[in-house]
Amino acid sequence: MALLETISACPVCAGTSFSPYLSCKDYLISDKTFGIQSCNRCGFRMTNPRPDAASIGQYYNSDAYISHNDSGGGVIDTVYKGVRSYTLRSKLALINSLANRPGKLLDVGCGTGSFLETCQAAGWTISGIEPDDDARRIASGKLKMPIVGRLADISDNKYDVITLWHVLEHIADLNSTINQFNELLNNSGSLLIAVPNSDSYDAKSFGQYWAAYDVPRHLHHFTPTTIKPLFEQRGFILVDQKPMPFDAFYISMLSTRYQTGRTDYVKSFLTGLTSNRQAKRTGNWSSLIYIFRKAQ
Repeated sequence: MALLETISACPVCAGTSFSPYLSCKDYLISDKTFGIQSCNRCGFRMTNPRPDAASIGQYYNSDAYISHNDSGGGVIDTVYKGVRSYTLRSKLALINSLANRPGKLLDVGCGTGSFLETCQAAGWTISGIEPDDDARRIASGKLKMPIVGRLADISDNKYDVITLWHVLEHIADLNSTINQFNELLNNSGSLLIAVPNSDSYDAKSFGQYWAAYDVPRHLHHFTPTTIKPLFEQRGFILVDQKPMPFDAFYISMLSTRYQTGRTDYVKSFLTGLTSNRQAKRTGNWSSLIYIFRKAQ
């Protein structure tokens, strides 16, 4: 039986007053409903109450959780994997643009190691963290090197780039984790955080069915206005942000399935297209990559 814990203080502003924002169903594992609350002081959104550390693992126990396996079928998984080959090259190009030469890279939540494999082939010295046992085993075999399960298992090495691709929303203790990133990152290094944006058009369009809420696995639900102060108070400055335009289409496909029981490809395409068009004006893309550096 899963045990729930209640968060009493906002991780961004330490506010203690919250309002209900949305109730969402866990469509992947449990079919249970979880509440998302909004901080009355800063607007930060979080799943609250949420499974405690001893219980959260059972909500990942599914072959459908695609970042933890290299198999799986179906149209949506096929689209995901097809787009992934393109985005892996784009991510590599991005980190190469941030560094003068291939250096030391830490990928937090590396899944089965596809991004690390791409970087390794391009000359980067890589390290990875993956808490899921099966995914970590696959990654270790693929990369022919050990992948650790916790941030605490990383040595005192300094990294030129630290990446989290759709991982920060899963991390329970945001502030202590961000402090550790500050310790592990070189003074001139870059910290890349990719997360869904719950202020995007597709999030507002699908509401409780928006797949990127992904409760209770997603403990936090970021927006551009709430993620910036979270990192600034821990010694980082935001230097740039980049869109992830494919996410609007992929998330919309999952969302239509949650909404009606089947994937509506036409609606998914039109919603994704509208979301991206609006984001060009507002900056509220379905997912964003935030690039942080240490404040000097």
